Amino acid sequence: MGLKAFSEYLLLEKKYSKHTVLAYSRDIENFQDFLNLHHDSENLEQVGYSEIRQWIVELVDKAISNRTINRKISSLNTYYKFLLKTEGIQVNPLKQHKALKVGKKVQLPFSEQELKTVLETSIEVCDFESARNHLIIELFYATGIRRVELVNIKLSDIDKGNHQVKVLGKRNKERYMPLIPSLIRSLNRYLEYRSKLEVIQDNDMLFLTQKGLKIYEKLVYRIINKYFSEASTKARCSPHVLRHSFATHLLNQGADLNAVKELLGHTSLAATQVYTHNSIAELKKVYAKSHPRNLH
Repeated sequence: MGLKAFSEYLLLEKKYSKHTVLAYSRDIENFQDFLNLHHDSENLEQVGYSEIRQWIVELVDKAISNRTINRKISSLNTYYKFLLKTEGIQVNPLKQHKALKVGKKVQLPFSEQELKTVLETSIEVCDFESARNHLIIELFYATGIRRVELVNIKLSDIDKGNHQVKVLGKRNKERYMPLIPSLIRSLNRYLEYRSKLEVIQDNDMLFLTQKGLKIYEKLVYRIINKYFSEASTKARCSPHVLRHSFATHLLNQGADLNAVKELLGHTSLAATQVYTHNSIAELKKVYAKSHPRNLH
């Protein structure tokens, strides 16, 4: 069983995206390069934990972050679990491994005022691109969807009658997101401009470039970064911060954590709980203003 079989397993059985499978393969190939250099082309299936530990030490010496090292080892661990499952090995050399400690990254969301500034002031909708960009930002904030989910939305995924959009999430898991009235208005305005494009090649896709091609992830990132860099002092202005803002603002308004989990397309509640630190800060303010024992 080699890397090709492992990649097919991730794609076909685990339903991982091509991007994720490529990242896993790259990490494993990096380890193979290390073995070729330091252990005379030692077979991955015959490796013990000592060789893996040597690789970790080398990565640390190269000033690779603990977070990145943990990701690489996680990829390797997934490969060895696959080999166990297919009886390529008898013992996982990473069975007793403990991840390196990493500091928690606190991602600050955009404020409600920053969102209002961008949506109501920064973008003057007067043509196809401005209408598209406004809809992209509003859709991110109104639904909390991921960047890859947004670029893959098809026209057929929009259900205006039921005010919802179908989103294809990780591992091809479908979910339906509600479309609020302001979003419907922005959508209709964009579709009107879209219909006037001279050439449309990817006609089934919702979001297009000026040339009528399916929009791509880097362009979406540049759009978000452009508008929010002007309106916000945040160090990072990305689509993921908009997803974070969606979740945090819902929780601040009292939304149920499990409901937010479903809207975000998370498989576990733990993944959603990273968004609660801001809502807890908001709850403390309400508590300080409202609790009877704090009013005297």
